[in-house]
Amino acid sequence: MRTQANDPVDAVLAAGLKDLWYPLCPSSFVAEKPVSLRRLGKKFVLWRETSGLLHALEDHCPHRGAPLSLGIALGDRIACGYHGVQVRFDGVVVSVPGSPGCKLEGAKATRSYHVQEAAGAIWLYHTDLESAEPPALKLPEELSGADYSNFLCYVEWNGDYRYVLDNVMDPMHGTFLHKQSHSMAEGDSSASFQVRETDVGFVFEKIGQRNVNFDWTEWADTGTHWMRLEIPYPKTGGPGGNFIIIGSFTPIAENVTAAFFWRVRKVSGWQRDTWRFLYKNRLEERHWKVLEQDRAILEVMEPDANQREMLYQHDMGIVRLRRHMRNLAKEQLAREQSGQAG
Repeated sequence: MRTQANDPVDAVLAAGLKDLWYPLCPSSFVAEKPVSLRRLGKKFVLWRETSGLLHALEDHCPHRGAPLSLGIALGDRIACGYHGVQVRFDGVVVSVPGSPGCKLEGAKATRSYHVQEAAGAIWLYHTDLESAEPPALKLPEELSGADYSNFLCYVEWNGDYRYVLDNVMDPMHGTFLHKQSHSMAEGDSSASFQVRETDVGFVFEKIGQRNVNFDWTEWADTGTHWMRLEIPYPKTGGPGGNFIIIGSFTPIAENVTAAFFWRVRKVSGWQRDTWRFLYKNRLEERHWKVLEQDRAILEVMEPDANQREMLYQHDMGIVRLRRHMRNLAKEQLAREQSGQAG
């Protein structure tokens, strides 16, 4: 996605806003062996201790710059595979085998990051400040409440993450792009929309149509950015009421996106077991087909497609979200400039 050349606000957005929690990958991606992940314009190394405790550092050895991810995990530290330099989870060099007692030992020479697990994913707090304690990760009730059951669908798409945000903030595309879906064939093919503010964001919704199709999208900021929508399901879709999707999206690099979609139903007891069985044996394949329709469109969008748009009323939500994101980026720039001036 492009704006005007040399636009500092766009540069902030392209890399990912700071002072937020971002999902990096499904929890299953990281075991005791170090794993390298490129996200948010940076390269991280993640690993676990034998207890399962998770750690994250910049994937960079302070000695010669070799990737720490090619080293060996030794509990709470990594021994670089190049010269054996040991870097602890907090970024402090605790051993230089080739030159014991050198000035590198004891130095905090590698950037460390706060990470935690929730909803089947690993989350990282993206900030320039290595604060002692980041703010709490607050997820929507559907991902944290005992009355809900979810499956995480993780994909990596070639395209700017902001086009993925636009896609989710566009209920009307479901009527056309996904019209062959068993759950999105109902409702009018034309509609009027409105924006409704909430305590943590806003809802973009069809006027006069609810619980018929993909009728609304919510965007929220609770220390992490997430989006929520509901799709009414026929009885053949099993128990649990409307099918809920929670989405969160992380830029990997320029024009590459890590997309997290949690598929959720409000179920408990025997209904939870029924829903989970039905999902794995019938519904999951259908849901992947819907995502594939989105991917096929988004991956061929030209980076400058947003510069040649002719928007109309259905696009109010996209305009509202883009404006809000730019305002957040401007606020971040102002904080950074104020800190430099101080």
